[in-house]
Amino acid sequence: MTENTFLIVGLGNPGREYKDNRHNVGFMLVDRLTVRFNAHMSRLQAKALVASLTYEGKKLILAKPQTYMNLSGQSIQGLARFYKIPLENMIVAHDDLDLPFGTIRIRPGGGPGGQKGIASTIERLGSKDFPRLRIGIGRPPGRMDPADYVLQDFSRADLPLLSEILDRAADAVLTFVDEGLNPAMNKFNGDIQT
Repeated sequence: MTENTFLIVGLGNPGREYKDNRHNVGFMLVDRLTVRFNAHMSRLQAKALVASLTYEGKKLILAKPQTYMNLSGQSIQGLARFYKIPLENMIVAHDDLDLPFGTIRIRPGGGPGGQKGIASTIERLGSKDFPRLRIGIGRPPGRMDPADYVLQDFSRADLPLLSEILDRAADAVLTFVDEGLNPAMNKFNGDIQT
């Protein structure tokens, strides 16, 4: 059963004041998937809001950890253990300062790259070998502190492209579930063509 179960986690910070922050783009992706499938994040499990649904004969667990970003690994570890999810059946979506806005990258694993939610997840899972979906938010302008930048909302001018990015990222997740990691990377890594 577990090889047909996939855990899709979006990273972010809980609370209304963080809802539209760049740092919450992982949450936004999970929200996009719940809308697409008319699912509801109706329960709290392992310190995460969770929705379960079936897609192409596979069980998808959508999760938004409610621990704050730097402790996300607590939720992810709890859910992975509870559902007995192999690491290759999990994908963690998060914001990435090192990718330009409009770019997504799927990776099979690697270091945290300064992303505290990923650092927490690596620490709690005891492995860096789990797929990620990195969603580019670009670098802060001028000398702005990156910590301040990620906690700013996306600008109004960013919203049309953000919607396209989230649709593309949702398609990438479903390709990962359906066809595997390599086809998803080949099809979706890169910039949205404008």
